[in-house]
Amino acid sequence: MSKEVKQSKLFSFRYFFHDVMRIFGAPGLLFFRPKKIYLTPNAKKHIKGGALIISNHVSVNDPMYIMIALWYRRHHFIAMRELFEHSKFTKWLFTNCFLCIPIDRDNFSIMTFKEIVAHLQAGEAVTMFPEGHVNAEEKGTNSFKSGMVVMALRSGCPIVPIYLKRRKHWYSRIVLGVGEPINVKDFCEGTPNINDVNKATAYLQEQEAKLAELVGE
Repeated sequence: MSKEVKQSKLFSFRYFFHDVMRIFGAPGLLFFRPKKIYLTPNAKKHIKGGALIISNHVSVNDPMYIMIALWYRRHHFIAMRELFEHSKFTKWLFTNCFLCIPIDRDNFSIMTFKEIVAHLQAGEAVTMFPEGHVNAEEKGTNSFKSGMVVMALRSGCPIVPIYLKRRKHWYSRIVLGVGEPINVKDFCEGTPNINDVNKATAYLQEQEAKLAELVGE
C-alpha cells in the first residue's frame, strides 16, 4: 500500500528539521537576493495548495535555490535513489531536511508514484526536475520526461513551471522565471490518453523556453 499522507499543519513535528533548516537558512535571502521574473500577472500569486513545481536542472544546488526563492512553502523534492546511499547521514539529511522522495530512474515504482500523488492531494508542494539530471549545457533544457503530467492528472493539482538562470559566480544572485499554474486536464478531451500527455509535456517544455528567454538565456 502507498504511504498515507495527512494534510500538513503550520507547526508539524514531522517537518521539524525541514522547518529549522528553513529558519536558519533565512540569511540566504539576503546573500542570494532572489529575483523572480513573472511570465504573466497571474504568475505573481503565491503558490497555494497542492502543486507540482517543475524546474530546469543546472546544478546540484538547485533544490536549495528553489527553497530560498520560494521561501513561503515547504518542498518535497524528487531525487535519485543513489543520493540516499552514500551514508546514513546523507540519507537522514535528504529525508528529513530536504523532504526528498527517492526514485529509481531505471525502475520507477508505482509505490513511489502513489506517494508523490498523496503528497500533492494533501495540499503540499512537490518539486521535480523533469530533465532527469543536471544539464551541463550553457543554456536551454533537455527533453522533459512525461511522468510529471501523469502525476498532475492523477492528483488533480496544477503544474507550476519555473526556470533557474545559471549563476556565473558564487556571489551572483538567484534569478528565476516563474510561470502561472497550468492545469494539464485542459489538454485532455475526455479520458486522458498518451497523446494528451505528450501534448501537455510539449507545452510545458515551450513554457520553459519562454521563461529561459524571460530571464535572459
